[in-house]
Amino acid sequence: MAKKYAALDIGLKRIGVAICLASDIVTPLNAVLRKNRDQASRDCLALLNEWQIDTLIVGYPASSPEMQRRIDHFINLLDFKGEVIKQNEDMSSIEAENLIKGDIKYKRDGRVDSIAAQIILQRYLNS
Repeated sequence: MAKKYAALDIGLKRIGVAICLASDIVTPLNAVLRKNRDQASRDCLALLNEWQIDTLIVGYPASSPEMQRRIDHFINLLDFKGEVIKQNEDMSSIEAENLIKGDIKYKRDGRVDSIAAQIILQRYLNS
C-alpha cells in the first residue's frame, strides 16, 4: 500500500495544507486559520488523522532561526505519531503567489499558503 503524505506550511496566521494519497498527485486543501497554537495544532492533527497520513512533510525555512524554533514547537504540539520530515521551504510562498497571480483576486484566505504546502510536498516527492 502506498504511503500517504501531507505537507504543512506553518505560518503565524495560517497553515497551508497539501496531501498526496496516491502516486504523485499532490492536492492543496483549505488552510488552517490560526486563532492560537493549541487550536491550530488540534485542527492539523484532526486533518492528518482524517486522511490517515503516514508521513508529514513540514516546510522549514533555512534562513530564520526564530521561525525554525516556532515550527519545532508547533510540531511538538501536534503529537503526530507518524514520520515527520523537514523540507526546505525557501521561496515556496513566492512561487505560490506567482502561480495564482491573475487567476484569482489575491486574498489572505489561505490559498497561497496551501499552494506553498503543495510546492513543498512536490519538492520532497521529487527529491
